[in-house]
Amino acid sequence: MKSPAIGFCLVLVGILFAAPVSAGLFSSDPVLPAGAKVERDLAYGPDDAQRMDVYIPPHPQGAPVILMVHGGAWAIGDKDMGRVVDNKVAHWLPKGVIFVTTNYRMVPVADPLIQADDVAKALAFVQAKAASWGGDPARVVLMGHSAGAHLVALLTADPSIAAGQGAKSWLGTVVLDSGALDVGQIMRRSHYRFYDRAFGADPAYWDKASPTLRLTAKPQPMLVVCSTKRDDSCPPSRDFVEKATALGGRASLLQEPLTHREINENVGLPGDYTKAVDAFLRSLGVS
Repeated sequence: MKSPAIGFCLVLVGILFAAPVSAGLFSSDPVLPAGAKVERDLAYGPDDAQRMDVYIPPHPQGAPVILMVHGGAWAIGDKDMGRVVDNKVAHWLPKGVIFVTTNYRMVPVADPLIQADDVAKALAFVQAKAASWGGDPARVVLMGHSAGAHLVALLTADPSIAAGQGAKSWLGTVVLDSGALDVGQIMRRSHYRFYDRAFGADPAYWDKASPTLRLTAKPQPMLVVCSTKRDDSCPPSRDFVEKATALGGRASLLQEPLTHREINENVGLPGDYTKAVDAFLRSLGVS
């Protein structure tokens, strides 16, 4: 079997080639609570891809903020995808949480390290604008899925990336089934071609793009979710968590019997999985 596991690849293939089935996933118009609103396509940079949507609950006052980074093999995907937005907005807006979902430049225009800079710039923008939305700039949580999980893990492993774009410290990070934590480990074995398009052939670059290798000091608190249905998901996630813990950080591994796709879209649905994510957020002071 090639690595990563076939389920991860099928998500990508389904998005790329099953347009009639998945087209609705690229445009979401979630049902908002009464009094809630959305501000779409706010620019955090000059490129057309540097845009975000902000979902604001009714009457926010010092509200916490979740900044969500979508996945898509570093090359596709969008902040509007239903699986990125719908269940999360339905769950967290009624709790008084501001939910922000961001786009970023993609391969081949931007490699993953440039994408990490984009996410850092988006974080800085959210922190600067949070008060104008009724939010608290000191109560921001990063969340990402797949490639987006890789990017938020990279910022968490090396916060100098965020600082370099003007971002301040944030409360913690939720890593939803990262597409890569140790890039070299992936590249040195049989792998899918989209990894070559994203990470190239330079081992020095692989190291720079690897959250596990960039992690050298106590990080912000993390919840790292992995799929037990992907053979290569939980072992590198466990390595990342163990290294963070050894450095004095607070990091937890949540192993879920869900597919790569379900780990993203099931967040917010009733059940133990969402309860575990909520418990981590409550530990950060996010209700």
